[in-house]
Amino acid sequence: MIKVIDVCKSFGNLQVLKNVNLTVAPGEVVVIIGPSGSGKSTLLRCMNYLEKIDSGKIYIDGQLIGKKEVNGKLVEAPAKEVYKMRENIGMVFQRFNLFPHMTVLNNLMEAPVLVRRMDKGAARKLALDLLKKVGLEEKANAYPAHLSGGQQQRVAIARALAMEPKIMLFDEPTSALDPELVGEVLSVMKELAREGMTMVVVTHEMGFAREVADRVVFMDEGRILEEGTPQQIFTNPQHPRTREFLAKIL
Repeated sequence: MIKVIDVCKSFGNLQVLKNVNLTVAPGEVVVIIGPSGSGKSTLLRCMNYLEKIDSGKIYIDGQLIGKKEVNGKLVEAPAKEVYKMRENIGMVFQRFNLFPHMTVLNNLMEAPVLVRRMDKGAARKLALDLLKKVGLEEKANAYPAHLSGGQQQRVAIARALAMEPKIMLFDEPTSALDPELVGEVLSVMKELAREGMTMVVVTHEMGFAREVADRVVFMDEGRILEEGTPQQIFTNPQHPRTREFLAKIL
């Protein structure tokens, strides 16, 4: 479902991703861990082509994203084509990015109606179904400012799901939340995993990684140093840097 091949990315003189390779199978949950500044969030943003890569290739569901081949050469795809590619990818950020002037229901209906040209009645039904899924159907007519952080993040997940994506990317979705609100967001993510959604999750929630991940990937200084099952990574890490990192946080 996702194939990252020799991806490099720099910001000025700082190389953030160094020949990264990663494959994610359909229905697989991959959790990326590592210290701050290791390139985790940048890798996630490159998968959605919110950041343009300097070299390498990224395929989503067999389609090259952000670039296309013309006469044997890779060139940047037009913005319109990139938007179309992104329709299959849902992304949830640290900050909720909800439209403050819209009700929760309208936040969810906006993209299906405008982007997918969905009938408003069908979009409303889909939005209400998704709000029920995340346990917030009673908040349909509320505005984001009247919700807790955990509720806003659950709405953000529902909004991403409203585009019926094939893949969900989560960039530290609980890091901006008060500790007691983290569980309600993780429970929604666990349910998505049980339903077979392909997910890539950048998180510091090691309990979630242990319980839900099919595979845990450890990154440091722009490289993937180790990957394996949660059992392998958490009980018998092979790379010295993985052992050092986990010793500090577990």
